[in-house]
Amino acid sequence: MQDRQVTTYVFDFAQGNRDQKDLLGGKGANLAEMTNLGLPVPPGFTISTEACTAYLQQGSEPEGLADQVSAHLEALEATMGRRLGDNDNPLLVSVRSGAKFSMPGMMETVLNVGLNDESVHGLAAASGGNDRFALDSYRRLLQMFGATVLGVESEVFWRTLDKHKRKLGVTDDLDLSAEDLRDLIAKYKVIIREHTGRDFPQHPREQLDLAVRAVFDSWNTDRAVLYRRQERIPENLGTAVNVQAMVFGNGGPDSGSGVCFTRDPASGAQGVYGDYLQNAQGEDVVAGIRNTVTLAELREIDQSSYDELMAIMAKLERHYLDMCDIEFTIEHGKLWMLQTRVGKRTPEAAFRIATHMAEEGLVDLDEGLRRVTGGQLAQLMFPRFDDTAERTLIATGMNASPGAAVGKIVFDTATAVEWSERGEDVILVRQETNPDDLHGMMVARGILTSRGGKTSHAAVVARGMGRTCVCGAEALDVDTKKKRIKVRGGLRLREGDVISIDGTTGEVFAGEVPVAASHLVQHFEGHDVSDPLVDAVARMMTHADGTRRLRVRANADTAEDAARARRFGAEGIGLCRTEHMFLGPRRMLVENLIVAEDEEAQHAALAELLPLQRQDFIEIFEAMDGLPVTVRLIDPPLHEFLPDLTELSVQVALDDDHGHEDGHNNRLLDAVKRLHEANPMLGLRGVRLGIVIPGLFTMQARAILEAAAIRRAAGGDPQPEIMIPLVGALAELAIVRTQIEAVARAVEAEAGVPIPHKIGTMIELPRAALTAGKIATAAEFFSFGTNDLTQMTWGFSRDDVEASFFGTYLEHGIFAVSPFESLDTEGVGALIQAAVAAGRETRPDLHLGVCGEHGGDPDSIHFFNSVGLDYVSCSPFRVPVARLEAARSVVMGGPGAGSTA
Repeated sequence: MQDRQVTTYVFDFAQGNRDQKDLLGGKGANLAEMTNLGLPVPPGFTISTEACTAYLQQGSEPEGLADQVSAHLEALEATMGRRLGDNDNPLLVSVRSGAKFSMPGMMETVLNVGLNDESVHGLAAASGGNDRFALDSYRRLLQMFGATVLGVESEVFWRTLDKHKRKLGVTDDLDLSAEDLRDLIAKYKVIIREHTGRDFPQHPREQLDLAVRAVFDSWNTDRAVLYRRQERIPENLGTAVNVQAMVFGNGGPDSGSGVCFTRDPASGAQGVYGDYLQNAQGEDVVAGIRNTVTLAELREIDQSSYDELMAIMAKLERHYLDMCDIEFTIEHGKLWMLQTRVGKRTPEAAFRIATHMAEEGLVDLDEGLRRVTGGQLAQLMFPRFDDTAERTLIATGMNASPGAAVGKIVFDTATAVEWSERGEDVILVRQETNPDDLHGMMVARGILTSRGGKTSHAAVVARGMGRTCVCGAEALDVDTKKKRIKVRGGLRLREGDVISIDGTTGEVFAGEVPVAASHLVQHFEGHDVSDPLVDAVARMMTHADGTRRLRVRANADTAEDAARARRFGAEGIGLCRTEHMFLGPRRMLVENLIVAEDEEAQHAALAELLPLQRQDFIEIFEAMDGLPVTVRLIDPPLHEFLPDLTELSVQVALDDDHGHEDGHNNRLLDAVKRLHEANPMLGLRGVRLGIVIPGLFTMQARAILEAAAIRRAAGGDPQPEIMIPLVGALAELAIVRTQIEAVARAVEAEAGVPIPHKIGTMIELPRAALTAGKIATAAEFFSFGTNDLTQMTWGFSRDDVEASFFGTYLEHGIFAVSPFESLDTEGVGALIQAAVAAGRETRPDLHLGVCGEHGGDPDSIHFFNSVGLDYVSCSPFRVPVARLEAARSVVMGGPGAGSTA
């Protein structure tokens, strides 16, 4: 009988490389890469993501894993000349998570695994009798193991540590003596026993196995699931586990740990940036429990390690051709590299680094486009604080993640979530954040901490999420228990007080500071702005416009919106909604049309509307001169232009009671009752209105074409496209098209000049998509109305379902993201793809676009490019985003300029 093949789950660092993130996770793949580069990496091995997914699926370790871990552990022991947890000279290891995609702080890490009541003495002896160092390491293991592996609330350990220091009259962990640490260790052991019902495990291998399982289990913690949902990371990837020989930064003043970046992750400025903490392990740096020093100060502390670090940073950036985020430890003057990865960065840094590296010849501009996103560009267009406004500066910290945020102070995640759900803007204020604060960080407008720097947990997570963040504002004494902040100078702030934080400058202000348009928006508006960020974005946008195939239009209903869209780079209007022109003072004219009791009254009402519509179109055509303007004829049900049934009924009843009968209100009430529908979105609207109400669509068509004739007479170049909404059958479109063509001939005869125009339809019903080949015989263009197409395909009303059950669907993974936010490519996308193919088979020159808000969604734009649409249309503010993403869809593998699909 043939032996069953056992899957290989464990790999030595020397066996992998950076391209194996699917198998080894990001951390493991990069540790392997640094090992292969010959950098000083403590040896170790990686347990693959496949082991994690197998463990999670079957609820136990997969076959062969324990034996493979044993074999690699023996090899590591042989390399190091020490055995795990040996009583005389113990090998200790770290156990760290490492998924394919970086999830900072979301999963577990355990350091100093292998220490116990006996080996702690061996560690002290091996370190030259440094009892304090050994006991500090044991204290850390108990604290981390107790919290991450055994499930004791981490706050219990922190409170015990703080109480212990207060009793001894010290404020810094470093002030605890060896004897103080012995007492603390005893207290930690009691905590573990009382909270778990068992003693801390003394066997080193049991510690290792439990730590590995804890890392596997951490893939499904609430915070990890929440983070993946926020970052759209697939649920089925699992995490790798990295087991690495410990090197110690907490061995004395000639040791320490740090995190550094090869460029500034906040601004993108060139030069090295980072934090270093003497006599500390790496978790101290990230947690922000003590404020760090800069790399420049490390140079003064340890010139040799500094010089070696600078050389390694330069080598890694040239190797990865990107900004690198690096963790390191110095152990008694010896530098060790613990991790590297392509660093998370703010939107500003993303654009500046991409352009700098292109200028330096490290990458080309196509690669630069791959490294920035439309989402980042949108964040950069958000408002900033008004430089001219009065403000009260109360503190300055580290500018960890840029932006302007105003909100009420909250001190914990639960309050942040509760207040945000009731519509409050909040600023989450902490001494330092930890992974359990993720939900609060997600809902907060900004994050403020009194400790930590640019590499702290708060800074790293905030940058990844695009949240404004100021860290290390030392002038603030934050008391989360009493929910108050003491500010140097005597000011007191309490929960609910409003503050403003500037993540670009690191400034914190009392009260609300007014905001102004961002420099980038000012640039798009045509103003001269001196700003390195604006220069970087402008260069990237110029390259994007020369790369993309998709054209970008705007949804605009007024001349002002049209002019702004053009300044933002729009190449026409993809959706001009005529019903918006009937609101406000003109509503009465629509009411007259609806309550008209005969054909003569209808014609009179339409005649009043015609010149108003015509003037609207003249102004829009002037703003978009030389570019196409797609005008959608009236689409919504007519009842939307009428008063509410209940309110009108009450008014008529009151009029009757007072003997003031109002004939207009009575006719309105009759019309409201007559037009009332159980489901108006599926009722009398769109093309159905044009067929049922004679003259409505022809009036609008005449207004459009007369406006075009007037603009042509003035020397303009109007390019009207008349779009009939909600068509479901060729016969509907044919009827209305015949009417419009008759109007066009009449207007051309009256004007004495031809008026070039197109007639097309929206594809927003599944039936229209499925019969697109037939409909194309009467349409010169299709515009996909993806909002309605999504509603009709899924069978739900957006206004109702988003508030009722979308949250549940997202939690259960039925939606990865709302289908109204990003296109459902499997369902709605399949209909679009079928309509494109059938329409172009009938009419090869059929022009195709999309005018739903999906036209400004980055992921959706990539799909639209791949299926061969000619343009997307979105709100004016999102036009730059769409331009950028249209280019990114090309360099990411989609069809490019000059291609038809």
